[in-house]
Amino acid sequence: MERIVGSTQADSGSIGDSPLLSHLSGTLIGSEIVKMNGDIKEKIRAGEKIFNYTIGDFDPSIFSIPAELEEEIIYAYRKHFTNYPLGEGETDLRQAICKFISDREKLNYKPEEVLVASGGRPLIYTVYRTIVDKGEKVIYAVPSWNNNHYVHFVEGEHCAIETTAENNFMPTADDIQPHLKGAVLLALCSPLNPTGTTFSREQLEEICAMVLKENQSRGASEKKLFILFDQMYWLMTYGTTEHYNPVSLFPDLKPYTIFVDGISKCFAATGVRLGWSIGPAFIINKMKSILSHLGAWSPLPEQKATAKYLLQKGAIDQYLKIFKAGLFERLQKIHAGFQQMKKDGFTVDSIAPQAAIYLTVKIEAVGKKNGAGVLLEKQSDVTAYLLNQAGLALVPFSAFGASHTSPWYRLSVGTVRIEDLHEMFGKLRDSLKKLN
Repeated sequence: MERIVGSTQADSGSIGDSPLLSHLSGTLIGSEIVKMNGDIKEKIRAGEKIFNYTIGDFDPSIFSIPAELEEEIIYAYRKHFTNYPLGEGETDLRQAICKFISDREKLNYKPEEVLVASGGRPLIYTVYRTIVDKGEKVIYAVPSWNNNHYVHFVEGEHCAIETTAENNFMPTADDIQPHLKGAVLLALCSPLNPTGTTFSREQLEEICAMVLKENQSRGASEKKLFILFDQMYWLMTYGTTEHYNPVSLFPDLKPYTIFVDGISKCFAATGVRLGWSIGPAFIINKMKSILSHLGAWSPLPEQKATAKYLLQKGAIDQYLKIFKAGLFERLQKIHAGFQQMKKDGFTVDSIAPQAAIYLTVKIEAVGKKNGAGVLLEKQSDVTAYLLNQAGLALVPFSAFGASHTSPWYRLSVGTVRIEDLHEMFGKLRDSLKKLN
């Protein structure tokens, strides 16, 4: 199913006696996940037991950053690496990134084709700013992380493709093909936030072949169709799942592909704030110019530390083995719990985990009444009911651009304590039993 999204943001203009501000500030919605967590923290402060599985982060007492990386950061601060870093990122770090992706992904890039920033967000923003002009079409799937907001930032034309559970919520070539003409950016993410699902080799090959053919059909004076490929979770695949990327599959796509990557998720280092883009130098240089005005650089000590850590292959392999095992155990246990509930007749479901820290779960309760006889009219009523009655906090797919009627949720396991799962499922079952 496909839908074109226009401005779905807040109303602009003045409120009461407040003066008028910019159109952007009046129409941009802030993070719905951040807002949800504000409500959740209020309940926790009030003494309620909340199973907060909303935010894509880690509890450091369960999943800490690698000890070697931590020591390198401390050492860098003690060596007083506390001045400005290079605008494009420190040379030793960009060299280390090139070696890291060459060894592990067989992607061959030069340091001048790498841009470092304080995580993935400023890099994604600069990709949009570098490529998309006002009114130009951007194709992206929903649910997906923040593409709808970035298109709004640049005043682009939204072309949002609502994906389905049948395809693990990954867009297909058939979904994308009708919208290629005139599009300048195709935003892809694998493993996908919020679903924890991935492109198969065949799926991504079909999309890549289609993009290459489209670009070959465009004249010299026409803007090409570029791929923004967010692979922040690529090192976090489980079982037989493999990660694929456009350039490895189709080397001719290298001039049209910009990667976004970093250490935030794969090393539980969300607060360390270090990400990178790799892509053609003519795009990376323009992104660098934009980033220079934002000042969204990763701190110098963290850069120096990461430059050393990325070269420690043995330490990284050992860390990922333990880290991924802990995450996968949680994903499997929760998936099994939802599947057992489904067998027991509850209107729930889940998709088997493939990657990242997310499980896709389904809870259908719209049209039912709670114990007080109040009708759950909308999915947002179901979300509130789960929080208030089961103490279970999940992020609805509507927070990622999907339809507000979608019964699917993102469940994040980075803060999950295994010893809490029995209680969580007990409360969830009890709360759903009360509906009629």
